[in-house]
Amino acid sequence: MIRIQQVKLPIDHDEEDLYIKAAEALKIEIEDIKELTIFRKSIDARKKDEILFIYTLDVETDREIKISKRNNNISAVEPFIYDVKARGEQPLNNRPVVVGCGPAGLFCALLLAEKGYNPIIIERGKLIKERVKDVERFWKDGTLNLNSNVQFGEGGSGTFSDGKLNTLIKDRSKRGKKVLEEFVEAGAPYEITYINKPHIGTDLLRKVLVNIRKKIASLGGTFRFEECMVDITVKDGSIYRIITESDIIETDVLVLAIGHNARDSYEMLNEKLELTSKAFAIGLRVEHPQRMISEAQYGSMADHPKLGPADYKFVHKSKNGRSVYTFCMCPGGVVTASASEVGGVVTNGMSFHERDLENANSAVVVTINPEDFGGQEDPLAGIEFQRKWEKLAFEVGGGNYRAPIQLFKDFKEKKVSKTFGDIYPTYRPGSTFGNLWDCLPEYVCESLVEGITAFGRLLTGYDRPDTLLTGVETRTSSPLRIVRDKEMQSSIRGVYPCGEGSGYAGGIMSAAIDGLKVAEQIIQTYKPLVEKE
Repeated sequence: MIRIQQVKLPIDHDEEDLYIKAAEALKIEIEDIKELTIFRKSIDARKKDEILFIYTLDVETDREIKISKRNNNISAVEPFIYDVKARGEQPLNNRPVVVGCGPAGLFCALLLAEKGYNPIIIERGKLIKERVKDVERFWKDGTLNLNSNVQFGEGGSGTFSDGKLNTLIKDRSKRGKKVLEEFVEAGAPYEITYINKPHIGTDLLRKVLVNIRKKIASLGGTFRFEECMVDITVKDGSIYRIITESDIIETDVLVLAIGHNARDSYEMLNEKLELTSKAFAIGLRVEHPQRMISEAQYGSMADHPKLGPADYKFVHKSKNGRSVYTFCMCPGGVVTASASEVGGVVTNGMSFHERDLENANSAVVVTINPEDFGGQEDPLAGIEFQRKWEKLAFEVGGGNYRAPIQLFKDFKEKKVSKTFGDIYPTYRPGSTFGNLWDCLPEYVCESLVEGITAFGRLLTGYDRPDTLLTGVETRTSSPLRIVRDKEMQSSIRGVYPCGEGSGYAGGIMSAAIDGLKVAEQIIQTYKPLVEKE
């Protein structure tokens, strides 16, 4: 197969233009192309009057193609095949247990099931259908279900998100391709396999996750929802059993894909294995008109149907040395109430597949280091740091999980806003004007003022006076790490920390990839329970 990079075409091109460009690059006839597939597609909007699509194309042809070392845009590549063999020799006495049904747990369980290990998947929350009802009830009137909410339940916290599938990690093993192909098989649009910033959207993602769960079950996996792990038993330095609220399950292999919001699980595990604190970030959700973002990024082409709603990603180094950056930008979406504990306000962002709502939102967050919260002495100190600001946000918001909000012009002056401009909040179950300086550290607020102002120089209108700020965003990533070795095991043999909750991943894709990596280690160590071809 021949790969052609840097194929540039105007917005209004069609499929035939791809064949023409590929034939020209390879100096062959269009008829000589047996198959053409898109490997990557991105947008070049640096020139607003000449926005282009940039393609990387894979071409199958029987014609002999001479690869020149002087042309880096044409190369020979091997077709993608993800095939991991079960080569482990150590027998399993019991079925492996995966705790957590987010992307890390699901993809770990999927590979284990495919290879004949018949995993048991434990999830404290509910199936998506019932979970959605609980979340909608919370957003409507503030009734919080502690085990079925935006953080806990089938699919993990990513279920109520934009469904972004991009990742910054290097993926030379092509595990990411495996993840994307599984999503497509489960009902996601095929375009996620090649567009530069793939996303599914919360509406489609919910259906996709159900189909992945059904596939795992068909391959021998067993799901146990509404069952929370409360303790583990260790024997001779190895995992022996886990204890749930209703059962005792003996196992030789325990995958901890608990997500980074399972604070009670961290507290229990802190007495059992090695944890260490790590840096994370906190800040606010920022809302703008989506049309303003698209016009700033695409100019007069903002309404072109092939472009879709524009996004952004910014970073700024503040005077106090901290990084300020945008995180989890949701075009045409909403700010979500995402609490998982009583008496705390937590925000996040969510978009549907079409991203067609009026507001764009993003977290704007500031780096927090272990020295800021005493993490050198106590690995759980970061959790208490998060809780402190979440509780203050609850108080400033007026209770019942209403969020404190403030216009940027007033935030700069530490004044409580009194009226809206042209931007109205999307957060439910409601919001209250308040001073966000009362529910974030002063150094964070100072950095946010500086950062948002700097972002206004990059995108016209970003720092407009009526930019709407909603507090607080505290759950950007895990505040701690469950230490694991090169074999991906913790200080307890047979216990595999995995995904965002382990502190080694962040986001749907990196968590899913980490789940595959952990499963690979398990099947290289243990024999399957069921032989499969």
